[in-house]
Amino acid sequence: MSAVSGTVLAFDFGERWLGVAVGEDAMKVAHPLATIDARGAAARFDAIAALVAEWRPARFVVGLPLGPDGERHALAPRVERFARQLEGRFRVPVTLVDERLSSAEAESRLRAAGRGGRRHQGLAHPMAAQVILQDHFDRGDRGDRDAAP
Repeated sequence: MSAVSGTVLAFDFGERWLGVAVGEDAMKVAHPLATIDARGAAARFDAIAALVAEWRPARFVVGLPLGPDGERHALAPRVERFARQLEGRFRVPVTLVDERLSSAEAESRLRAAGRGGRRHQGLAHPMAAQVILQDHFDRGDRGDRDAAP
């Protein structure tokens, strides 16, 4: 069990969009929350600050992109930097978790619900964050890696 409990905000980092999900350690149920335009760092962190003020998270979870065989994805250094920035700006601990196939799982769930395709593409980002957070809850802290400050 994690030493920090309470509300958790999770992020699916992308070059253009940042998916956000929310959950509670006690309930261990994740919910999709929002999509943030990730192209401008200042606007991205302003949007995150609004979510932090509203939800008062005890912890952040950030999906770390890995390939099918566990190799680091080219985006991994940017994700790790984002995690360090989150922790530094908000003084909230960050846990990096393996996000393999979270986007594919989110898109599959949307298609199954009749909400796939371009028209519902914006839903995929917070849904991917939900998949990341729910996987984290389901696994407990096994396999997670704390982000370095």
